[in-house]
Amino acid sequence: MFEKLQGILKKVDADYGDVRYEIKKDTVITFNGKELTQIGSNSTDGYVIRALKDGGMASVVFTKEGDAEKSVSTVVENAQLIAKNIEKPVRLAEVEIVKDTFIPALKENPRKVSMVEKLELVRKYNDIPLGYEKIVTTSISYQEIIREKYFISTEGTEIREDLVTTRLFGEIISKDGNLVQNVRVRAGGSNGFSTVRNQEKNFEERTAIALDLLKAKPVEGGVYNCILNPNMAGVFTHEAFGHFSEADIIETLPSMREKMKMGNKLGNNVLNIVDNATLPDQLGFYRYDDEGVKVRPTQLMKNGVLTGRMHSRRTASEFGESISGHCIAEDYRYAPIIRMGTIFIEPGVHSFEELITMLGDGLYILDAKGGQTAGENFSFGAQYGYVVKNGKVSEMVRDINISGNLYKTLNDITVVGNDLSLSKVGGCGKRQMNIRSCSGAPHILVNNLVIGGA
Repeated sequence: MFEKLQGILKKVDADYGDVRYEIKKDTVITFNGKELTQIGSNSTDGYVIRALKDGGMASVVFTKEGDAEKSVSTVVENAQLIAKNIEKPVRLAEVEIVKDTFIPALKENPRKVSMVEKLELVRKYNDIPLGYEKIVTTSISYQEIIREKYFISTEGTEIREDLVTTRLFGEIISKDGNLVQNVRVRAGGSNGFSTVRNQEKNFEERTAIALDLLKAKPVEGGVYNCILNPNMAGVFTHEAFGHFSEADIIETLPSMREKMKMGNKLGNNVLNIVDNATLPDQLGFYRYDDEGVKVRPTQLMKNGVLTGRMHSRRTASEFGESISGHCIAEDYRYAPIIRMGTIFIEPGVHSFEELITMLGDGLYILDAKGGQTAGENFSFGAQYGYVVKNGKVSEMVRDINISGNLYKTLNDITVVGNDLSLSKVGGCGKRQMNIRSCSGAPHILVNNLVIGGA
């Protein structure tokens, strides 16, 4: 394959060029209630050419090999047009030239598991909640995406890497009279089909929560000291903080660049945040990004101080900072953009039991359920929670919404637990979808959270 790509690249008359080729294979199985509504596999492939010419950078996507010559001509022409219409020429940070093949070791290769076996496994999980009287329906899907990627550049880099993602996800929906509740269920990862096996206990536990929510009371609105579970804390870290650590988000926003300046004290001393996509077997794991740059752990915050940022080659040059290997494309249909890999709050020293005792009175809030950010302000829903009284977890509450200001909340995180947990199913929709976007945290204690409710 590299010979074919070299033949295309040699025709790129530019200061820099690269070509990505990818074969993408999808498998999907979906149940809505007892009905199987989708099952099938699909394989597609395509190319992305990027060219830097006279300070302008452009990309072109094509799927037919016969369109290569026309696409080469177009991408160079577009780069020249861009160069004439931008104030500041694009420059790329220098990188190590790499020639490597990386095929991840899988605990069980999903390619070798039959569709019949996959279908029966999903059916078995789906039947668990449907066996309960007040579970009115489900929406459960299995998805498998295999990306076989090739990358070459005019600098001499040649990389072959596979990304294999398996995901089991959906909702369990309960109803009592006019009250309807739903709970999300998740399993999966990047290290093989084994990540979706043995999920019976997971489905039983999530079903029990969906049923318990029918008896829960709406939370009373107010300002509370709260413990956030790893999922909730991880989503906050990704959405409210992580995107402002992506250089392309803040580069044209002077006020945000000032606030997110290296060395600024943004959070409590207990807070350490890292993006580390090198962690093996995790959802966000990869070896090279889609610019051919080897990903490296990036310490974003240390003891509350901003210490790092995620970059493409272009933004690393623009900011005068180190490359990080965070330029990722959804697939062959897109040029890469800056994306988080595995972002998380690093663990502290306290157990969950110690956090509950420290909290005394407040709320224990679990599992994110949608949300939005507007600048430095955020609002997230939670799937459920519990009232905490005198250091003891008591009754369940529902209809929880959290809102706040990023910088105030970073300072109000007063205690970090020792029980780090990372997401098994990801998803970030920043201009493209990244299903391997992984987040996590230990349990954290946060003061003065604004809780919307009854």
